[in-house]
Amino acid sequence: MNKTLQTYVLWLIDMICIIVSYMIATFIRFSGERRIELLDEDKPAHYMLCIVFLLFCVVYNFFADWNRDFCIRGYAKEFLSVVKFIGVMFLASVVVVFLFKWDLSRLVWFYFIVLELILTYIARILFKLSFRKAISSDSNAIRVVVVAERNLMESTIKKLTSNAEFLGYKIIRAYAADAALENADAGDMHTQGGNRQTSGEWYIDGIHIHDGIENLTARLLTDPFDEVFINTPNIPQNNMQDIILGFEEMGITTHYSLGLPSVGKANTQFEEFMDYSVITYSMNRTSYKRLFIKRGFDIIVGLIGIVITGIITLFLAPAIKLDSPGPVFFSQIRVGKNGRRFKIYKFRSMYIDAEERKKELEAQNEMKGLMFKMENDPRITKVGAFIRKTSLDEFPQFFNILKGDMSLVGTRPPTVEEFRRYNGYYRRRLSMTPGLTGLWQISGRSDIEDFDEVVKLDLKYIDNWSLTEDFMIIAKTIPALFFGKGAK
Repeated sequence: MNKTLQTYVLWLIDMICIIVSYMIATFIRFSGERRIELLDEDKPAHYMLCIVFLLFCVVYNFFADWNRDFCIRGYAKEFLSVVKFIGVMFLASVVVVFLFKWDLSRLVWFYFIVLELILTYIARILFKLSFRKAISSDSNAIRVVVVAERNLMESTIKKLTSNAEFLGYKIIRAYAADAALENADAGDMHTQGGNRQTSGEWYIDGIHIHDGIENLTARLLTDPFDEVFINTPNIPQNNMQDIILGFEEMGITTHYSLGLPSVGKANTQFEEFMDYSVITYSMNRTSYKRLFIKRGFDIIVGLIGIVITGIITLFLAPAIKLDSPGPVFFSQIRVGKNGRRFKIYKFRSMYIDAEERKKELEAQNEMKGLMFKMENDPRITKVGAFIRKTSLDEFPQFFNILKGDMSLVGTRPPTVEEFRRYNGYYRRRLSMTPGLTGLWQISGRSDIEDFDEVVKLDLKYIDNWSLTEDFMIIAKTIPALFFGKGAK
């Protein structure tokens, strides 16, 4: 998704810089006493030249793909790339002008090239700095777990971390796949790569290296991470199959390094992952362009929802306060995409001691599995029963949607307590961003009495996700809200 955002923003920046530079260049050239006459005489040709520049920009951005290494190239390489872009654009425009025999001012060309070089370079550097900062932040970075052979661990970590921050990745920890083979030499096993702490723990560039991969997926089950990179060329692939299948069940994307030697200019038919040729195993091969549209729609709806929430608060806040002591809003730590924790917001519908009283009511749970549901729950206030029936308690979650913790459509975010009891199959329902509504909600959420049915609906949504599906769910959510279908 970062790649898609980068591509379209840079294209927009280049287009704006061309238009602004050309307008300024034309104004400088034709300012003065004869400005109006010259503009009237040469206006069509000058307009066409600007259109040629813009068309070239589209072709060069999307077909030449000159921005593929934008995030990792330095200031000098960025300047040379801009010079090449403008140089090729100038040569292409000269050919077009010659073929159509347009009579144009050479000074317009000169001013345009100088201004375009300065504006484009400055705009790209400013975007590079802000984009790197945004994609490498804790909330946006793709969290990666590394599995590698012991003798390759240091080179693997250093190679990955050299560009990880610029590409929006964060290496959170690593596991030595062949640790069991080295137990006999435990006294000096950490002396070659990185540094060994006084506690005996192994770190490389601040990344904790763990010994062994036995029960790895179970050990990582409740940890927040997004992808796995495996670099074990000397270990038979069959030995890693169970681990890859385990991550697949969890909905985690896995990159398996092929360990291919350098082959000059030949192109591999597989993917690249931070300078490694890999086979990527992923259960969610969705289009990043569609995800980008989904996020844009979430932002628009989130802004509208916040306004509506503000209006609703004016009426609900006094009712909630008068009905029972406590705050108007309720917040709770929930588990989001790939195990990330976030604070969810709702209008308070229960008494303030609801969490403590839940333990007393566990025996009356009407839901089979890891969720708690109880009809006529004594913890719910009178106003709470109404806002739950009408789903008004959910409106503050538009703040979560705007922040990116949640989406308008997705899966239900579990509590931390529920998440701790998950297995790999259950965890896969968190491989997409949780939503305010989803298949579970429109299927009569309170009529479902088995948690496995909830998971089945969530995985059905994930496996068949599309923008059309999202809009269909939204359309079915609206009557469910008005008629209170499945809400208790």
